[in-house]
Amino acid sequence: MTHFISIADCTVSELEHLLDVAAKLKKQLRSTGRNDPILAGKTLAMIFEKPSLRTHASFSVAMTQLGGAGMIFRSDEVGLERREPAKDVARVLSSMCDGIMARVFEHEKILNLAKWATVPVINGLTDYNHPCQAMTDLMTMREKLGDLKGRTLAYVGDGNNMARSLSIACGKLGVRFVLASPAGYELPSDDIDRIMAGNPQMEFQTTNVPADAVREADVIYTDTWVSMGQEAEKERRTRDFAGFAVNEALLTAAPKHVIVMHCLPAYRGLEISDAVMEGPQSVIFDQAENRLHFQKGLLAVLLGKM
Repeated sequence: MTHFISIADCTVSELEHLLDVAAKLKKQLRSTGRNDPILAGKTLAMIFEKPSLRTHASFSVAMTQLGGAGMIFRSDEVGLERREPAKDVARVLSSMCDGIMARVFEHEKILNLAKWATVPVINGLTDYNHPCQAMTDLMTMREKLGDLKGRTLAYVGDGNNMARSLSIACGKLGVRFVLASPAGYELPSDDIDRIMAGNPQMEFQTTNVPADAVREADVIYTDTWVSMGQEAEKERRTRDFAGFAVNEALLTAAPKHVIVMHCLPAYRGLEISDAVMEGPQSVIFDQAENRLHFQKGLLAVLLGKM
């Protein structure tokens, strides 16, 4: 692997290796209180156009625990494609840093950074996909459920960047993916065709009925109905997504062993109830912690050649 831009670009063996390295480093940290400084002397440049809690904390702590350093650049400091073109930013940072992580709005920006950089580029989120979060989710599922093959993930909510990345990750690793969205909010048909073309053996189902989606689920997954940049649509989206909340009533339609996931931040009382989020089936905060551990594994592979 040269960069980590999309899960679709990775082979199954590469993804499994990332999960294995992440699990190994997590176990080492838990058992010894430290990780080997395999990134000593190395620096990760981190560009943030979108605000972040988990992405900022997890990449910064991951670099520190692996012996390296993270350097934060806010949107107004870099001004990708405004103050400076991405190809210039990529070449400058490549000459001084050992890797670049960017959390941006337009997917084209991350592609341009990767095209011109001579160091690994990591997609920390774009409006098109969120591969670090999706692989973190599969890591969490593997910890909680064991072997992933044949498991079912029911995604209840917007057919957004998170649904896109999760569906691809599930397809690669043998997980059945069921998407329940209101009419008009499904993943575009050309996206589904592309995902299926890359994973022809995948089980991918869609429905407009949340209870049908979760009936055989091992995992119920949801995300905010109002992503960053969509705040003006909040009232309409809240109305359109009525009946799609992950709440106690929906859990009664699912198997008793089901676990609940959310990539955060959450609007409690909208896409997920407070009772479910704090309930015994929620693994949401284990999932959030695993952002650190998966991304540590990713950095170890890309920058440390593990």
